Amino acid sequence: MARPTEKAAPHQCLRLTIEYDGGKYSGWAEQKNARTVMGELRVAAEDTLHAEVELVGAGRTDAGVHARGQVAHIKFRARQAMAVEQIAAEINRKLPAEICVRRVETAPIAFHARHDAIGREYVYQISRRKTAFEKRYVWWVKEPLDLAGMREAATTIAGRHDFKNFQAQDAARPNESSIVVVESAEIVEQDDRILFRIAASHFVWRMVRRLTGTLVKVGLRDISQKDFAALMSGKPCPKLDVAAWTAPSSGLFLESVKYS
Repeated sequence: MARPTEKAAPHQCLRLTIEYDGGKYSGWAEQKNARTVMGELRVAAEDTLHAEVELVGAGRTDAGVHARGQVAHIKFRARQAMAVEQIAAEINRKLPAEICVRRVETAPIAFHARHDAIGREYVYQISRRKTAFEKRYVWWVKEPLDLAGMREAATTIAGRHDFKNFQAQDAARPNESSIVVVESAEIVEQDDRILFRIAASHFVWRMVRRLTGTLVKVGLRDISQKDFAALMSGKPCPKLDVAAWTAPSSGLFLESVKYS
């Protein structure tokens, strides 16, 4: 009886930088019965390389969330030599219009898009006016916002905190810690937009959208700075319904992923 052959180990690794409009997709991660960014990318990559690939992204974005700088790696055994420029062009040709590989680079076989990442930056876009063209990429808040109050609250986010009050418990990974080290957090004005920028080592599920929604509550003067500080303490705050304040996915972008 012939001995079963072992699956050959991959001998090539590529690092991809990807942008996408997540409005039509059920998030980044592959799902059996849903269309996802990762699923579309896998089909295009395997069709281009004529090989099965190991595909891993730096971060999992929720349904409807966008990316300007998602990073992923693909590992595979090449059947024929292809230049990275040709691989990028072929994958893009096969991808839907909403997904684009901005750059393909060779990487060491040990490179891991998620484990090697040391930081991620998200940007949330709030619009202060109705927009005819960018509704899918902003959250239009109709009421006037106290920008100074939002900035004051945002200054308390940087540092090491327990974000349990901003974590979606129903989607949390088993034994996932809610402790996050935030490198920076700020509120920036840009024309008719208010941008919430936040960079951290990692993020717990729905943390950015819930922080944004809570900052908007501060801006609307529905809650006080004291209320925001209580939520940031990580202690239970049953009277403050953060889950109901979760900002829509449309305004959230994974801006970039940082590596050492």
